[in-house]
Amino acid sequence: MILLTGRPACAQALPGGFVYLRDIDASIIQDIRYAGANNFVGKRLSGYAAAECVVKREVGLRLKAVQQELSRQNLSLKMFDCYRPTRAVADMVAWSQNGRETPADRRFSPRLSKTDLFRLGYVATHSQHSTGAALDLTLVDLRADNSAAFDPAKAYADCTAPAEARAPEGSIDMGTGYDCSDAKAHTASGAITPEQRRWRKLLVAAMAQQGFVNYSKEWWHFSLPGAHWAAYDFPIARHP
Repeated sequence: MILLTGRPACAQALPGGFVYLRDIDASIIQDIRYAGANNFVGKRLSGYAAAECVVKREVGLRLKAVQQELSRQNLSLKMFDCYRPTRAVADMVAWSQNGRETPADRRFSPRLSKTDLFRLGYVATHSQHSTGAALDLTLVDLRADNSAAFDPAKAYADCTAPAEARAPEGSIDMGTGYDCSDAKAHTASGAITPEQRRWRKLLVAAMAQQGFVNYSKEWWHFSLPGAHWAAYDFPIARHP
């Protein structure tokens, strides 16, 4: 792994062919979860100085093509995570080993202990996200009311609960919330409704048109196979 560290977040050009996704396609919705506290770690992760989707240019251009096809159906992509600094991955590892299980942890992992998430393949110690080749995303119906916002003071049901009981995500109901470490989040799960299955298949097919491959344990995770890029650790800065 090649790590680029020590550069100030506010003064650098993006290295390694990375770009801000908004410079490729500003219509793609962004909800970068690790730049805030609404995620399975429960805090902003190291390296996320801004809630920006940063990707390799090739990845951004392919996402733009996916978005153009989806827009014909009044749909949009919504990005949850893109490039992820390796220091953020280290934060995830430290969280898994801190010896605590909180209600917030259980919201994202109702049946599994956090210490098992790496062993079972729900979280990786070396993430493709750090290379710019992996993405977490979902679909938004642009004709729907997507205004419901996450309330950190509210006690939501866990990520496998019906959409009306779990934390709002302003997106199409895929059967579980984002970052749900549970068998129900497996893309081909039989525990979801036919409508939820249809949306998952539509997302997988739309991404496959541009060469992206889905990870079977996470309906939201896609990567570009054959992209053997180095891992990076530059911080995600505010868009200039």
